[in-house]
Amino acid sequence: MDPTTDNAGSTGDPGGARASLEALRAEIAKAVVGQDPAVTGLVVALLCRGHVLLEGVPGVAKTLLVRALASALELDTKRVQFTPDLMPSDVTGSLVYDARTAEFSFQPGPVFTHLLLADEINRTPPKTQSSLLEAMEERQVTVDGTPRPLPDPFLVAATQNPVEYEGTYPLPEAQLDRFLLKLTIPLPSRQDEIDVVTRHAEGFNPRDLRAAGIRPVASAADLEAARAAVAKTTVSPEITAYVVDICRTTRESPSLTLGVSPRGATALLATARAWAWLTGRDYVTPDDVKALALPTLRHRVQLRPEAEMEGVTADSVITAILAHVPVPR
Repeated sequence: MDPTTDNAGSTGDPGGARASLEALRAEIAKAVVGQDPAVTGLVVALLCRGHVLLEGVPGVAKTLLVRALASALELDTKRVQFTPDLMPSDVTGSLVYDARTAEFSFQPGPVFTHLLLADEINRTPPKTQSSLLEAMEERQVTVDGTPRPLPDPFLVAATQNPVEYEGTYPLPEAQLDRFLLKLTIPLPSRQDEIDVVTRHAEGFNPRDLRAAGIRPVASAADLEAARAAVAKTTVSPEITAYVVDICRTTRESPSLTLGVSPRGATALLATARAWAWLTGRDYVTPDDVKALALPTLRHRVQLRPEAEMEGVTADSVITAILAHVPVPR
């Protein structure tokens, strides 16, 4: 499929939906260089109706990535800069008194969008962090006892900075578990960085994605058709047992104080299923599970302090577990 083809009017058939979602990579690459794994992770999260935690140092195009994805999918997006003085109502919205009618009316907050970029979520107090919990889990916001549904699709892409921890409020395990994936955004390779700087020297403006040539290549109908197709992707009992064995092994690891919960096991099965469908198959293989294990599980485990001091990481523990757990034939 030509990635420049406008597919916003697609009928939403599963085959066309897969081609459209695959075209996202080429379209987003017009603005973001060398972040294919992050693009794939965001698409997997949309297919699974999940949310994503993006971690990377400042200046690696986390915000641009989300904005480019929204443009290529023709979805609304809003950004909230999380700060220590941000209130829950600044995210969810609040009741506002109208002097002309002498009544209160609801003023929606930025959470009422398709793609919400929660920038530096660990810089705001727990009360404001938790204001996202209902929105993420229930896909609604309750103000003054009245539930208000959020748009569909709805995805929270929350960023956090892996450095400068002073004055931050680390996300508690219960809230981390609400994120389907944790994606790390690395610094670009030398050639990718040369490409980035060259683009800017030639006049690229990250605030004007239309000028960069990004056009819608997939639609909400494509996404809905893709979700229906993913739900029909076959999962054998052996694959289900394999996922459970991986997660149970994390609970026995001497390097961890906290292993993966049953919610994490269902998340790994869901992401592997979405990845299998994206790669063109209607069944899940052990390789699909391995491919999504790190981004799905790395934020659901907690290292022992002594292991952390020895340089052990969550990724290294999960990688060792993947090598240890028997693979079904």
